[in-house]
Amino acid sequence: MQVNFYATLREIVGTKTVEFQWEDGITAGVLLERVFERFPLLRAQLLDENGKLFGHVHFMVNGRDIRFLEKQLETVLNAEDVISVFPAVGGG
Repeated sequence: MQVNFYATLREIVGTKTVEFQWEDGITAGVLLERVFERFPLLRAQLLDENGKLFGHVHFMVNGRDIRFLEKQLETVLNAEDVISVFPAVGGG
């Protein structure tokens, strides 16, 4: 399963897209833990002190923010899902 990283997260990961092992029944939360296992520095960038995604972080499944999916991080993923992770970015 491919996960796309954007903005400052891409700097930590070192590339735009990273391949992760996929198997039937994997949830978004399990995938997120695998991301942290591989890139420990991302945990502080994505999670608050309570282990919840920061409000400015967007974990997207097929273009939809995980917060707005019914099961949120318990959402079961499919091999063909497009996963994207990025912090909010602003500019002027």
